[in-house]
Amino acid sequence: MVKRVVINRSVIDSILTFGKIQYPKEGILILRGTTSKDEIHINEVVVPPSAIRGYGFSAFPPYMLPMDQSLMGTAHSHPSGALRPSTGDLNSFYGRILVITAYPFDSEEYLAVFDKDGRNVKYGIVNDE
Repeated sequence: MVKRVVINRSVIDSILTFGKIQYPKEGILILRGTTSKDEIHINEVVVPPSAIRGYGFSAFPPYMLPMDQSLMGTAHSHPSGALRPSTGDLNSFYGRILVITAYPFDSEEYLAVFDKDGRNVKYGIVNDE
């Protein structure tokens, strides 16, 4: 069970900016990082290959990804402003965490982290080294 997530400031900025760029469509990114005990540290975002972005959905074919233990989950935008996972989000969950950013994508106030059961996970932000 994920107890805490630490995310680099540059990753937060990238997720929020990507949400703004994709608006009014949803956008999706892959989160890369490391784990230690009950903590996940996210230090990079990756644009998934062959991603589909649309009005009310975003997806990518997971079989296109390499076998990579550093892929921790996904981040995607909700242009509707809903800062919670939908049933579809939970049914297509990839990895250990899901980050959602919601319109208007102005700050981390519009960002939340969830586990595979849709429960909020505490997260902290650290400056890049």
